Amino acid sequence: MVRSEAELRKNSIIVSLNSYEDIFSDFDPGSYRVRGLSDDFLIECKKASMDKDFVSEVIFLVPKKGRKVKLEKEIKIRLRNHFEKHFLEKKKKVNAIKKTGGLWFLSGAVIMTLATFLYSYEGGFLHDFIQVLSEPAGWFMFWEGLDKVFIESKTEMPDFEFYQRLSKATITFMNSN
Repeated sequence: MVRSEAELRKNSIIVSLNSYEDIFSDFDPGSYRVRGLSDDFLIECKKASMDKDFVSEVIFLVPKKGRKVKLEKEIKIRLRNHFEKHFLEKKKKVNAIKKTGGLWFLSGAVIMTLATFLYSYEGGFLHDFIQVLSEPAGWFMFWEGLDKVFIESKTEMPDFEFYQRLSKATITFMNSN
């Protein structure tokens, strides 16, 4: 089945290669199975994925005379491993930020509750000191926790979403014109 260019572009990232080397770092001499990916390649994939609701396929256009099916299988495995590894790392990081934020939020709420109870009792210097300290500490932890959950975690979302998309995408090699 031949797909039109519009169909290909709708939910696909299309990368034109001169050779398989274009995918990998020039500074890593390892085999395709373990070699690091090129920063330029990753940046271009991120830019291409930003315009799409989802990415179902990454298509590599390779000159027909330079294609090697055995290498392509190895490269697909390397790309899949890279995208899945980084997706799981980003997912873990986002979850850790949200968990920390939730703990800060709850701690702030507990401290503010303590400060509220302290208002209803008369006490000496130590009582007043704890009350004065607990109010701003509670508010700080409360709002800082919300910041972590709703703002700080969002800074990781572009990379998280990119790796999530590509970890699920089909990787295809095709002949270029």
